[in-house]
Amino acid sequence: MAKEKEVQEVISKIGYEPMEGRCIIVSYAAANLSDKIAKFFQNEFYVFQMCKKEVVLVPFGQWKLDLKKEVTLDIPYEIIKSIQIVESGLNYKVTIETDDDEIILSAQQKELSDWRSAGTLAGTWGVLVKFSDNWHKANLDDTLEELRNLKK
Repeated sequence: MAKEKEVQEVISKIGYEPMEGRCIIVSYAAANLSDKIAKFFQNEFYVFQMCKKEVVLVPFGQWKLDLKKEVTLDIPYEIIKSIQIVESGLNYKVTIETDDDEIILSAQQKELSDWRSAGTLAGTWGVLVKFSDNWHKANLDDTLEELRNLKK
């Protein structure tokens, strides 16, 4: 579990300028059902942080360990050709097309995120197994909307 401020401090420390309230948890989207099952057991999640000049992906857990810029994937806004966001089951599929690549991510919808991985990673356990400060849930709508508007 991580606090959004801590994540942003570490990302700032390596030279990025994170935007407040534009940080969510994502994973790489599965290519097919077999891949979806395999990814379920791998539990590989990433901090997705919108910054002033780029989007930054950091393997979850790495941000807290003396993060090096080489571990991050940054996608400058200027090379993004298009962004598509569609509902896919209990998640959103976020497709970012650049001049050279297509990156397909999955972000858990906020309604159940308290009980799924995004809420566990982005929340703080409270009394009686209640979550508080789930920044993935709080930031999801605005982050997706900002992404949609990047290439309009």
